[in-house]
Amino acid sequence: MFLPTNEKQFGFWKMRRRGMTNISIAKQIGITRQGVSQALLAIDDRIEASLREMARSNRIQVEKIDVKRGILFGKSIPFQTNAYIFVSEKHGMQVWYDHDGDCISCDEFTRCIEFIWDFAAELGIKLEKPQDPTKMAEELLEKIRELN
Repeated sequence: MFLPTNEKQFGFWKMRRRGMTNISIAKQIGITRQGVSQALLAIDDRIEASLREMARSNRIQVEKIDVKRGILFGKSIPFQTNAYIFVSEKHGMQVWYDHDGDCISCDEFTRCIEFIWDFAAELGIKLEKPQDPTKMAEELLEKIRELN
């Protein structure tokens, strides 16, 4: 399922994820609070459906979905490890697996760090350990779990 990141509903969702209330979004956009609530209910359904579809296609057993933050927590059936699916404003949908990687020699080193920093910023989470993508991801996931 395609997530319409350029639609108004997704914009409302991003604002709520950053901590804005429905009434604040309504005032900023110039519509009713009920209009914002209806739009958020619709985009929440789309985001949940997209997360579930991504989990199905990656053979991830769903354990929990946090629609308001755009995160699915699950278990990879083929890899037998924890798996996470994120909805990112900048990076779209991303699937991550718990693993001990050799990040320094990996071609994706810079992209991983960029994604982790960006996603943490989207959630308003400050990271303390910028040295290694695996450690950064562990810290980010720990802080996300504390929010739930």
